[in-house]
Amino acid sequence: MLIIPIKEGESIDRALKRFKRKFDKTGAMRQLRARKQFIKPSVKHRQKIQKAQYIQRLIDNENI
Repeated sequence: MLIIPIKEGESIDRALKRFKRKFDKTGAMRQLRARKQFIKPSVKHRQKIQKAQYIQRLIDNENI
């Protein structure tokens, strides 16, 4: 459970913004969406390799 202490004179909008930021950092929604459907381990591995290749390509293009 997330607890956001509200400071003296702080607006609700500001506190809500801090709550949203803290909630995003926990990764709860990402985990929920990932658990919505089953992904085979071989597919996860393939996606991991493709992501690494993409990042490496970006790094290589940046260094040129």
